[in-house]
This record gives sequence, C-alpha cells and structure tokens, in this order.
Amino acid sequence: MVSWRGLIGLIAVLAGVVGLALLPAAGGWRAVQDPRGLALEVVDRLADAPADPTDRASRVFTVQQGESAGHIAERLQSEGLVRDARVFRWMADLEGVAGDLAAGDYELSASMKPSEILFTLAKGKTRANPLITIPEGWRAEEIAERLAARGIGSADQFMAVVRKGVSASPALQSRPPGASLEGYLFPESYAVDSRTTPESMAERMVAEFEERFTPEMRRKATSLGMSIHQIVILASVIEREAVIPAERPLMAGVFYNRLRAGMPLQSDPTVQYAIATADPQSPRLYGWWKRDLTPEDLEIDSPYNSYRYAGLPAGPICNPGLASLQAAVDPTETDYYYFVARPDGSHAFAATLEEHNANVLRYGR
Repeated sequence: MVSWRGLIGLIAVLAGVVGLALLPAAGGWRAVQDPRGLALEVVDRLADAPADPTDRASRVFTVQQGESAGHIAERLQSEGLVRDARVFRWMADLEGVAGDLAAGDYELSASMKPSEILFTLAKGKTRANPLITIPEGWRAEEIAERLAARGIGSADQFMAVVRKGVSASPALQSRPPGASLEGYLFPESYAVDSRTTPESMAERMVAEFEERFTPEMRRKATSLGMSIHQIVILASVIEREAVIPAERPLMAGVFYNRLRAGMPLQSDPTVQYAIATADPQSPRLYGWWKRDLTPEDLEIDSPYNSYRYAGLPAGPICNPGLASLQAAVDPTETDYYYFVARPDGSHAFAATLEEHNANVLRYGR
C-alpha cells in the first residue's frame, strides 16, 4: 500500500518530470531549479499542517465503538482539531489504518499535525482515565445501559442502586420516603477506570448534583415556594420538552402559570415516561421515549400522566442538566399558558386556548 507521504513523493516526481516550477514573485514569476523538492515540501506542509499551531490546549475527543473513519474525520474538523476532514480521511486510507481507529477517549490538541492525530487514534493511545458522558435528559435506565456497555457492572446492578435511593446528600433530603435517585444523577462527563462500580458511579453523580445545585438556586426555589425535589421534577419535564435552549425559562413560566391555576401540565414526556415504566415491553417496541403518542396513551392511569392529573408528576421523569434546573428556579414571567411544537423544534406560545388551538391547527399537531 502506498502511504500518503509516498503519494506526495510521486506528485513531486511528476513535478520534476515536467521541468522547472514557477512560483509567483514580485513583478512576475520566478523559476525554481528543484521542483521535485519544492513540491514535496509544499504538498507535505499543506497536507500535514496543524489546525492551529498556537493552540496547545488539550481536549478530550471520543471515538465511539463502530464509528467510521469518515465520520471521525468530520467531527475532528467540526471541533477544530484538523483543517480538512477529506485530507484526514485520505491520509487514513493511504496509510491503511482507516479501519483501525480505536474507540475510546483521546487527549488531542489543535497544534497536533493530522498525522500525529491519525496515529494516536490508530494505536489506541487513549487517556489514562477515559471519560463516560451522560447526556442531559436521560432516565436512569438509559444511564444504566451506557454504564453496562462500558463494563461498569450490569444495568440491573445500577438500577438496584438507583431504586434503593440511599444518599446522605443534603440536596436530596426533600424527596418523599422511598424515592429513587432518578433526577439526581447529574449529566456530565466522568472519568472512569477499572475500580469504578455502579455504586461509586451513582455516588459521584449525586455528589455532582449537590455541587451544581448552588445555595443561590436553593434560595430561589424557597422564594418560589418549591422544595428542591419539586424543582427537580419540574426541571426534568422542561429538559424533555425543550429543544431550543433559550425557551427553557419561558416554558418554566408557562408551567408555573398552569400550576397556580390548577391546570394539568399536559406534557407529552410525562406520558412517555409513564408508558415505559408501566409496560416492560414498551422500551423494546418504542424505546424509552415513545415518539408518537395515541389518544389512548394520553389516558394511561399513572401518577406521572400530567394529562390525567393536575400538579407535578409523582417524581422526576429524567435527569435534567444545569440549564433546565436554572430555568426551573428562575422562570420567565409571562401571560402564556400554552405551547405547541413547531416542525423545527421551536415552540409557539399562547395566552388563550383559542390562540393555542389556532397554533395546533397551523402546525399540524
């Protein structure tokens, strides 16, 4: 197999065969007596130039299991680690390592040459303590599946810890008796190693929640007449509803208006949570969050069904991130009582039922 540097050499040889190379210069063009050497130097520099030679800051780049070289190259470019995804993929193909880019977490910088990044990934030189990332808005079962896939116990072991719900964290003391850790497994990237267990992972996630839910946020919750647990429940609903980050505080304002008026929240994610919780077959058929709800689904008899019962659901429906928690303690004051999703993920808000019904018709919901 011809390496990428070998191909550069071939280009340089062809330049030598053609003859003198011409380079732009002041007042015209100048001839270069050694076009092969010049071509080798120029092409090599262009192909293997760092994205930013001055940026030596280390950052974590994660290669997922089964991820293609092309997709890896595109993400490297989007994160500013290589200049051109096509060139990186071309180099991987020519070196014969496109299929050898190992899954894991890597410490890379924009000052590294593409060839350095390529062979770091090809040799699997992952960081000493790889990271595991828990996204915002996942329920505990989804987290359990990810941990199990990374060899951190089994999903059942983690769920046993979650359901047991034991924690000395002061932030969790407003939970009702018997409540699980759902809602308090803070979404973040955590360094893990061979010593990480389901128990230690749950403890770290709860400790992260304790740190992130600041004293100022606790004071704001108190001023709203809400316990921390109630804030977590509301934030979990906001997390699953919001697609556009800027809409979170406004959604919170809508939900507070409905709570004060004694109106049901009528939030689809609460029904999705209820369905997957009540029917063991549902996650296998529809995933943990059933996308298309039927009128029959909205009638499910569950304390989590916010169409059937007014007030907050019985508990958190997912593990919210910091932005949703902040929105729940700092809602936008508004006259809106309704919102409906637009096709692009944003929402149309309305103050009256008549306006809301018009929005529902407009956006085909």
